[in-house]
Amino acid sequence: MQAKTEPALRLATSDRSAREERARPRLTDDHVERNPGTALDLDIVRALRVNRSAVERRAATIPTRRTVKKEWQAAWLLRAITLIDLTTLAGDDTPGNVRRLCAKAAHPLRQDLVDALGVADLRLTTGAVCVYHSLVATAVEALRGTGIPVAAVSTGFPAGLSPLEERVREIRASVAAGAQEIDIVITRGHVLTGNWQALYDEVRMFREACGDAHMKAILATGELATLGNVARASMVAMMAGADFIKTSTGKEGINATLPFSLVMVRMIREYHEATGYAVGYKPAGGIRSAKNALEYLYLMKDELGNRWLKPDLFRFGASALLTDIERQLEHFVTGRYSAAHRHPMV
Repeated sequence: MQAKTEPALRLATSDRSAREERARPRLTDDHVERNPGTALDLDIVRALRVNRSAVERRAATIPTRRTVKKEWQAAWLLRAITLIDLTTLAGDDTPGNVRRLCAKAAHPLRQDLVDALGVADLRLTTGAVCVYHSLVATAVEALRGTGIPVAAVSTGFPAGLSPLEERVREIRASVAAGAQEIDIVITRGHVLTGNWQALYDEVRMFREACGDAHMKAILATGELATLGNVARASMVAMMAGADFIKTSTGKEGINATLPFSLVMVRMIREYHEATGYAVGYKPAGGIRSAKNALEYLYLMKDELGNRWLKPDLFRFGASALLTDIERQLEHFVTGRYSAAHRHPMV
């Protein structure tokens, strides 16, 4: 932690000139070249520093520096719907409630709201549906023809402490069942002990097991002790080939927060500047209100730009969030807030 006034985050880039000489991947409005990863550079990882007070000051300004109202707010909330990984990760999940969740993902807004807002031509859907491995096949069948991908939590979710071979087999089984995205969890002990090589090797192995399925690396930020560890774990996961980095499983005591998110998106920016590869971001856990979702959208726009406001580079891991977004959109249409039961998830 730095006592002096300096940038909140700093990436050592002694070999940046060599990187810049390579052909740069193209990032366009409709194309993201997949991050292949790089060799593990421990000099970069160990040189990362986080000024905690600066991060907290910057995070505190995010909800206040930018606001959107009326039709602009409605438009931002419609965008937020398309960024949701609609999730059910409960012990009492059944094929029936997963099918209902998939139906909600395909038609996230009540038809009267769609008509009143005049957005039928947008054909809104959520970004994905996220379930346990045992329900991947059910979700794939329920979403057939919608174009909505299924994301499976894997690798011994949420603790990630099952034998490594079992975690790799679980990834392969989920991919074989039709999952197009895999949310893996890292071994937090590697971060807490500074064993960056072991973390890199683990995530690299998971990435290889994913094959063509995109991999989101869950860092469990609330269990990593320091913001510096969050920064280093983010960088190592991207070096190992993560397509997204994700805050939390939703099962920790502390999940997504703006300070954690600021550190992670700054690492994404540093990695993109150094390699040319764009990595996505997924805050998850505790994001339940439309207001909170807007704060994350402000963060992404300010720190990474408009390109990171599309589902191929940004997702919310959430379940209750969609209900509150619907309530806010109904208020925009009618001037009245409705009860949550008018917008059932399942």
